Amino acid sequence: MDLNPAQYDAVQTLAGPLLVLAGAGTGKTRVVTYRIAELIRNRTRPSRILAVTFTNKAADEMQQRAAALLGKRMPDRPEISTFHSLCVRVLRRHAKELGYPSTFAIYDRGDQESVARTALREIKVDTAVLRPGDLLYIISRWKSASVRPDQAAALAQTDKEHLAAAAYRRYQNALRSVGAMDFDDLLLVTEDLFANFPKSRQAEAARFDHLLVDEYQDTNASQYRIVKYLASGHRNLCVVGDDDQSIYGWRGAEVAHILRFKQDWPDAKVVRLEVNYRSTHEIIEWANRLIAFNKLRHGKVLRATFRGEPPRIKQLRDENDEAKWVVGEIAARLADKKRKAKDFAILCRTNEQPRAFEMELRRMQIPYVLMGGMSFYDRKEVRDVLAYLKVLAHPDDEPSLMRIINVPPRGIGQTTVKRLLEEAIHHGKPLGFVLAHMNKAAGLLSGVAAESVAKFQALIERFRRRMRESPLNDVVKALVAEIGYKNELARQYNDVNEREARWASVEELVNAAATYSQRASKPTLAGFLQEIAISGADSEDDKESKLERNAVALMTLHAAKGLEFPEVYMVGMEEGTLPHHRSVADAGDAVDEERRLCYVGVTRARRRLTLTMALSRRKWGKASPTHPSRFLYELTGRADSANYERAKTSHKRPALRSR
Repeated sequence: MDLNPAQYDAVQTLAGPLLVLAGAGTGKTRVVTYRIAELIRNRTRPSRILAVTFTNKAADEMQQRAAALLGKRMPDRPEISTFHSLCVRVLRRHAKELGYPSTFAIYDRGDQESVARTALREIKVDTAVLRPGDLLYIISRWKSASVRPDQAAALAQTDKEHLAAAAYRRYQNALRSVGAMDFDDLLLVTEDLFANFPKSRQAEAARFDHLLVDEYQDTNASQYRIVKYLASGHRNLCVVGDDDQSIYGWRGAEVAHILRFKQDWPDAKVVRLEVNYRSTHEIIEWANRLIAFNKLRHGKVLRATFRGEPPRIKQLRDENDEAKWVVGEIAARLADKKRKAKDFAILCRTNEQPRAFEMELRRMQIPYVLMGGMSFYDRKEVRDVLAYLKVLAHPDDEPSLMRIINVPPRGIGQTTVKRLLEEAIHHGKPLGFVLAHMNKAAGLLSGVAAESVAKFQALIERFRRRMRESPLNDVVKALVAEIGYKNELARQYNDVNEREARWASVEELVNAAATYSQRASKPTLAGFLQEIAISGADSEDDKESKLERNAVALMTLHAAKGLEFPEVYMVGMEEGTLPHHRSVADAGDAVDEERRLCYVGVTRARRRLTLTMALSRRKWGKASPTHPSRFLYELTGRADSANYERAKTSHKRPALRSR
């Protein structure tokens, strides 16, 4: 009774390949969880079911919903996780096949930047020519496309990419030398394992009889191949997704995977979910009209279940007027008590657009949250304490060791560190090895420096022992106290509020350790760091906590995917902004992805949708005229070429209203 006919059909198809095309707001998560429950009701052992998605939040929600449906009848649980969590578990079991320790470290962004900086130094490239962050972006893009270091040079096109190709090999060798992987490696190395070690692949595939993949349109090359490796034996593969919401091409996702599913699995059944339970008929009508302009897609037409007011288009003089008008409207709606602040979202195409809206929201004293800010695990004080824990767990973790060797200051200056590094290079050993064997390097350091290094090494060894004997959160608390980190924060930050906020972050890390210890059956420091590495790269948890506040959501269209709001303002609807000017200049299908991005924005609105554009926008301080986005014409059904060309060249822009 809880399912419509198409949902029921998907839930009852329990064998063979199945593609569920789930349009926006059509109950995708419900179908996945009901299907898991139905498999278990049909005597499939829960532990023989693997469901994979992209965020911890989505995985937790699936697990909870499946448990609620089955109640006490579920003696064990299906394995529901993100791709990266799945790969960590696989690699812990088989890493030695590829020459990695089973306790390999997972490097976070800060660790990666340190390794990247070293790689650039080794190939004698100044960071002014290629910044570590840019190098990591290029390497990540290659890894997402399954490009290895020996293939990168052939694919490099720009001067920066040729330099990056040379640094990529050094970067990867540096990771391997200390038994570490970065976040992208979790997928890439798992793909290598399955491709080159048939016994490991067969062992992992044999653990499951059914595989479900959520958000299949977001899979990159490695994820796509991992799915095929795991499902090719039993062929009980159900993928759920929507090609019309594939908006992550810039980070390696390939919409082609969901478009060619029937070619990969010729006997696949296709079920279309087209009843939208989120938005009004009027909003869905605009969304259908827009996305129909993309030719390479699975045909589907959404149908709404209720009516409402038509969407609106508003043209403003410039970006400042746009911000004033939008925020003024929100203020009026809040004043007459029709809505709460959290009912509103302002969606932008670029990271720069929110500035004007932030200023206006502050001026009007309307609470707001800016999505995509700094993650908890990126805060300096959290990274400092985590670096200590990483050194305790992984003695060869050189970036973490370099971060903490003189934090808080303990008399180990740059000259001392340089001599220690030279000694490490001379012996071909990591820095941690040199510290552990300082007594054999007589005369390397002066008396004071040698004593400081010896005390630091004794501290590390002492807490390494305590970590094996005492509860994790107790050791973290004791470590923070012993190094005097609270006093260090007082020394660094004069502002009391700043100091207290940063100390609160350290306390929250201790809380996280306590929560992990209570939840894990066998809590370990390595397990805690692994959990942080996975969740720290998943911004969904941070996004969810922000959305719980009663505040206007200000975010990019990419950040809005998976969310919904009663009232949505899509701003900056101009050529060059949406679609972005880089996409317009691209000869490929980049504009199609921009159209999908616009579609995602439109379908976030439940009751009220407003699209705004500025007639001029400042560039380098000078006002420049704009042209209405082609998507405005497509949304409203006025997309004939003559009208669009006339709009581009005319200073008198046509009124853009729904028909």
